[in-house]
Amino acid sequence: MPGTLRDILDAAARGVFPPPDGAVTVVRQHSPRDAGVLAFTAHSVVFTDEDEGWVRATLGALDCDTLAAAMNPRFLAAFMERTGRSNDTVDLLSVAAPLPGPATLALTETDGLAHPRVAGARGRRDGVRAWAADGGVLVLGRGVGGRLEASVEVHEGVRHRGLGRALASAARHLAGEPVWAQVAAGNARSLRAFQAAGYRPVGAEALLSAPGR
Repeated sequence: MPGTLRDILDAAARGVFPPPDGAVTVVRQHSPRDAGVLAFTAHSVVFTDEDEGWVRATLGALDCDTLAAAMNPRFLAAFMERTGRSNDTVDLLSVAAPLPGPATLALTETDGLAHPRVAGARGRRDGVRAWAADGGVLVLGRGVGGRLEASVEVHEGVRHRGLGRALASAARHLAGEPVWAQVAAGNARSLRAFQAAGYRPVGAEALLSAPGR
């Protein structure tokens, strides 16, 4: 099995996943900013600079299905308490291959500093770039493991017209490499948009953010 977080993510983007053996792999953080848990089919990956022995002892003390232990709320709470980090939600993690040629959607690159979507991305990603469309915003930046991550926002007045799907598809044209999306499991509208744009689910992710992020 690949030995770094980035190796694991790159393999997943190619459709190669950790073995579904019920095990938990512990790897070091790619950067001080991001720690957390990835859950693939019957295999979890904990990425942290904390002691691996603590991770395994804490998981072993849980009275729950071992396949779900790394995403169990009690483990995540213990993880946050030990590291002083916070977590907003568990996201569905999806990835899509880049597409050739320019995006068909008209986009204008902007610094977007006043937009909450862009401001939030700058706190969680490096090298953030933003594009405005008529009624929406697309943001790209490097997040967990240095992967390229996309997020989109559609203004309320123009919803249900396919703009979310078009923005997610445009990210694939701009990327030049696999592009990732994390969407809260309950955000069905956004999930449908990314899946319609060709993003395939590969697992779940609980991202623990450093204090102040």
